[in-house]
Amino acid sequence: MTPGAKRRFFSLCPGRLPYGAALTLQEELVQRRRRGEDDVLILLEHPPVVTLGRSGREGGLRLAAADYARSGIELVHSGRGGDVTYHGPGQLIGYPILDLSVLGRDLHRYLRLLEAVLIETLAAFGVTGERIAGRTGVWVGGAKIASIGIAVRHWISYHGFALNVADDREGFATIVPCGLPGVALTSLEGEVGRTVSRAAVTEVLIDAFSLHFASEHAGLYDPTHPEKTVLA
Repeated sequence: MTPGAKRRFFSLCPGRLPYGAALTLQEELVQRRRRGEDDVLILLEHPPVVTLGRSGREGGLRLAAADYARSGIELVHSGRGGDVTYHGPGQLIGYPILDLSVLGRDLHRYLRLLEAVLIETLAAFGVTGERIAGRTGVWVGGAKIASIGIAVRHWISYHGFALNVADDREGFATIVPCGLPGVALTSLEGEVGRTVSRAAVTEVLIDAFSLHFASEHAGLYDPTHPEKTVLA
């Protein structure tokens, strides 16, 4: 970015993508960001997968590895922060590829901004999200609705957050979410009592991201042909 230029980011929405393919995409975009390309917010959905973050322990798994495979759930050790979590259809996953130098390389500030984006998104649907001291993520009435687990390479962020849009109690039942026995889980649809369009949540979240990161949404990003990036 040239000195004095307004900050901007592009969004990339590849639909449903396996966890490994999404990680490869993130790693490519981290390298592109290092070479001076713009920030990118990836918003997608994963097929069923359980990931163990850097502080994850296999005691957080309620099934044997073979049972996860038989259930159609991939089991992956991840380089993100955090414990054990589940991703699957019905979640909106966000992977911001951002140069954190503009935030003073302050990881705590970055985490609080991600929480603010999620809280702002929920508010647009009439749901009051909140923080719980000492527990990263977003909660509604004591039940967790969004998880956050980040990683940083050369002060460029990857991995990110997962917002429960629809209920998937079967997937979460296979783990101890975030390593917290007895933690209650909820979803946006569960809170509002109706079906919510994933596209609508995506649109609201992009606006909230632009607001809290003081960065202009510059449009849709094509990672294979960045010169063909188009305005939203």
